[in-house]
Amino acid sequence: MAACKQSAVHLEMRDGYMRDDPRFIAWLEGRIDKSPSEAERPWLALIAATTSRGVTVRRARIVSEPISDYVRFEYDLTPGNVASGELVRWLPRRQATSVALPGNDFWLFDGQVLLLNHFDGEGNFIDHELVTDPEVIKLCATAFEVTWDRSIPHEEYQPA
Repeated sequence: MAACKQSAVHLEMRDGYMRDDPRFIAWLEGRIDKSPSEAERPWLALIAATTSRGVTVRRARIVSEPISDYVRFEYDLTPGNVASGELVRWLPRRQATSVALPGNDFWLFDGQVLLLNHFDGEGNFIDHELVTDPEVIKLCATAFEVTWDRSIPHEEYQPA
């Protein structure tokens, strides 16, 4: 992110991540507010610093509807991302059927550096993989742009 010069795009396609996250559990139990946690503040500061350099940061989330508890948790916390300068959109999975999607979530920096995110079946993070294959980068860039064009801005999305 620090080396990014023009754009950083992130595609998320899972209905749940790290469901044993203490913040998610606290949210489920109604024990947290929606303000950024201590753990989230460095990330949001990084996004704010990145966007203040003129880098466009976009996140698209493909979600099943009705949305899962985890996606609702993400939705509730997304205003912090938006306040930091990140653009966030939502695409109901039913509207993604004709999009050629990669098998993994990813970050694509400046259209050239692809970082895949690998998760296990429970949504727990396993590792990152840096990909340099131009065909894979092209697939991911195209998938993101098609998803972005079809998706709904956070401010307008009403989760089902």
